[in-house]
Amino acid sequence: MSQTLQILDIENVTHDVKKITLEKPDGYEFEPGQATEVAVDKEGWREEKRPFTFTSLNEDENLEFVIKIYPEHDGVTEQIGNLEKGDKLIVDESWGTIQYKGEGVFLAGGAGITPFIAIFRDLDKKGEIGNNKLIFSNKTEKDIILKDEFEDKLGDNFINAITDEEPAGDHIFLDGFIDKEFLESEIDDFDQPFYVCGPGPFNESMMKYLKDLGADPDALVFEE
Repeated sequence: MSQTLQILDIENVTHDVKKITLEKPDGYEFEPGQATEVAVDKEGWREEKRPFTFTSLNEDENLEFVIKIYPEHDGVTEQIGNLEKGDKLIVDESWGTIQYKGEGVFLAGGAGITPFIAIFRDLDKKGEIGNNKLIFSNKTEKDIILKDEFEDKLGDNFINAITDEEPAGDHIFLDGFIDKEFLESEIDDFDQPFYVCGPGPFNESMMKYLKDLGADPDALVFEE
């Protein structure tokens, strides 16, 4: 059942990513990594629903989404990018996407990081970050979503792959996408869960490389 919820706050996370905080209805529940369909409560846009992942935790007072804005698409995210505090979004029930299956390696491409945000926040809150590793691919350093938070939570197990520029910080530069050789150099155990989320070509490449390197297909968790 859809609910129309007021925006309580909007913050810039990067140059093209916003954090949207919404009021949370009584009894609304979800698991870390889950998503919902969201539409803008404006004429002509109420039926234009798009999936977004919760970045807040179920026990938090409000709902939170971290959303990349694509002005060039002339679509829902552009509309969301123009919203202000007090405007409203239409939110459906939560549904399952990526869920945590145990300690492993997370591979994210760009805005594909969003399902992992709540998972890592939940693990951190429980003191169960353990030896989980995040390999995060972005075009440039300014595109890295929540860089400081991931560095704080994961330390040396947070690895950035910057594909389109020579980075100034402590990152790994790749001339193009993460390849099989890179994964082999960064991962010493392929008998563990792998979590993959990003654009379609990123997901397909990662799944192929991981299988080629001996990962168990049943241990690959990805957005279908």
